[in-house]
Amino acid sequence: MNADWVAASVRARAMARRRAGAGACRRAAAATDLPTAISVFAQTPAGGRLSGCTTVAEADRAGMADLVWSMRVLAGWIPARGTAVVRALAAGVERSNVVALAAALATGPATREPEVELGALATAWPRLRTATSTADLHAELRRSPWGDPGEPADLPDVLGAVWLRRLAGEVPATRPWARTAAGLIVARRALLGSGPSERLVSVLRPLVGDGWQRARSLDALRDALPRSVGPALADVTGPADLWRAEAGLRARIQADAFTMLRRATPGPDVVVGAIAVLAIDAWRVRAALAAAAAGGTSEVLDAVA
Repeated sequence: MNADWVAASVRARAMARRRAGAGACRRAAAATDLPTAISVFAQTPAGGRLSGCTTVAEADRAGMADLVWSMRVLAGWIPARGTAVVRALAAGVERSNVVALAAALATGPATREPEVELGALATAWPRLRTATSTADLHAELRRSPWGDPGEPADLPDVLGAVWLRRLAGEVPATRPWARTAAGLIVARRALLGSGPSERLVSVLRPLVGDGWQRARSLDALRDALPRSVGPALADVTGPADLWRAEAGLRARIQADAFTMLRRATPGPDVVVGAIAVLAIDAWRVRAALAAAAAGGTSEVLDAVA
């Protein structure tokens, strides 16, 4: 099998070098306005996609579109039986498209933002994108692999959990990341006082069990989650600390992804590592631009150093 992945692995390692890089992101985050921050990336691989962007939202969409383009290129190099790996990773972008569409349908068509085109990597987006009401969207989701999205307020977390469960099932290398991310969904809802719905519990169960439902304190919640998840919440004492836990997960993903890329044996893990590295870099760029637009700070980026 590994021989079939040689070309894809070579291509993946080459594409993983198309990063803006942590240094450029820190310099951009230190800028005090968005145009200056964008100019910092002019000489990096991110410069082309950011040209012409005037808002953080536009830059974020450009980053996701570039990431999907990389995934579509890699999908053309991998063996046919490996396409499910890339499609499972791309489902995270489809989930973002659906969440944005749901928000637009709830507030009016004038708020609908441009989507990120997924092409052959789409799971159900060609049908979902045609929804003209919240009820229509939910009905289409129920008929799709995404399944019942629950109540409108639960849709982002339910779809996120469905995606994480799919990742854990189809991309073994991502299982530790998926479990930890699921634990962070649980912790966020617990700390913000929004109890989980029955649908969310059922989707999260394969990743983190359901013993956490009976936890009445943060310590009890940590103990109720799988042992591999609890450490991610070690320094969380309240809602204001959640961003550190999320940044810590990104740092872990980045470290694991670089390890995958350094492995000598060609295979799906090299492709997964490349996509993960590019995804974290896209997040870094967005975080840097958001920091600059807010006046300049690198605290969030330092947490993923």
